Parts: sequence; structure tokens; C-alpha cells
Amino acid sequence: MANFVLVPGAWLGAWAWDDVAGVLRDEGHDVYPVTLSGLAERRGQDAGQLQHVEDIVAVIEENDLREVVLAGHSYAGVPVGQAAGRIGDRLRRVVYVDSNIPTHGKSFVDGWSEEGQAWVRDQLEQSGGYWPPLTAEDYVGQDLSDESVALILERGTPHPGRSITEPAQLTRPIGELPTTYIKCLMDGATPSSSVAEQLTSPSWELVELNTGHWPMFSQPAALAKTLTEVNA
Repeated sequence: MANFVLVPGAWLGAWAWDDVAGVLRDEGHDVYPVTLSGLAERRGQDAGQLQHVEDIVAVIEENDLREVVLAGHSYAGVPVGQAAGRIGDRLRRVVYVDSNIPTHGKSFVDGWSEEGQAWVRDQLEQSGGYWPPLTAEDYVGQDLSDESVALILERGTPHPGRSITEPAQLTRPIGELPTTYIKCLMDGATPSSSVAEQLTSPSWELVELNTGHWPMFSQPAALAKTLTEVNA
């Protein structure tokens, strides 16, 4: 059986994976949801992007995990892609869940438009170095119940700004690693150009889910099934 290491995206903690983790454990898998530094119960800790890579690697090495399926949602794809290259033969597969992917020497926001980068810099400045959580309106049209949106709004925490502005440092090209990219179709019908480029690698495959950007809340059973199927 695989060891699933599940990393949530911006503003979220390990709690975001509760429903998915429950399904996977019922099927006999070991599951290790991760809360990254500076978020949820780890709020206030050192929280650069490179620290997030260390957080992920530490979970794997300290638990001596093998056959690791390393999944990252949204922002977390950036540190997950870096961590995957560092864990050697412990890795079974990388799974990007509607996520960004790392590019060596570039940060999470480097691919944004000039207007988008100016907007996030302004947000970080106004919020003391943190990226404020989204509002209820941002979750409209993403296949989320009112209860799920309320939970996200209640438990989400400001995201440490340094983690989205530090450049990635890849120790191994991500195109070499066995990888599945899960595209959530309600958040755009096609992957980004950077993901499309990586999908030309024979090591990568694309899987589509007909749901929004937060499938761990909107379709947890379907996401868990996808995670197990791509690693069968």
C-alpha cells in the first residue's frame, strides 16, 4: 500500500484533507496530511517557501516513509515539486492537484502578470507580510456547498508572504519524476502553459475532475479514488 503525504494549498492546514484522508485510510493506506509552517496550528512559525520544502521532507524522512505518493494542492505544488526531487527512491509518484508547479529560480508569483504581482505586493504590504485569505465571493462557481465555504472561511489563516515570493530551488527536473496532474475543470478547462509543457514528458499524465479548485472539499471521494487509481 502507498503512503500518502498530502499538502494543502494557501491559507489551509492539514485539516483540509480530513475527508480525503478518511477515505484513503478506510482503504488501508497510511496518510500523512501536512500543515506547513506559518499556517493553521503552526501559525507564527518561520514560513519561507524553502521552509515549506523542509516541512514536507521532514514528514517523509522522520516517519521513514517509502512508496510515497506526494500530493500538493494549489500553491503547495511549488514546494511539493521541490521536495519530490529530494527524497530519492522513497518517491512513488507526485500528484499535483490543480496546482502550480515549480520552475527553478522563479517564485510562485513570478508567472503572474505585472498587475497581479503589484496587487499581491500591495496585499502583503498592507497585511504585515501575509497574503490575506479569500472571501466568500471567491468560492462561487467552484462546486462547494455553503457548509464547505463556511468551514474554509472559519479555519483559513493568512498565508506567509515570503513563501510565495521566494524562488524555487530544484535539485532534479520535475519532468523526470513519475507525475500525475489533476486538472479541475470548473477552474479552467485546460492546464497552464507551464503544465502543458511538462505533460509532453513520458513520465507525466493528465487526469481531469469535473469539479472546482478545492476538490478535497467539493468531491473528496472522487479525489481519493483518483489518488488511488493513478498509483495502482
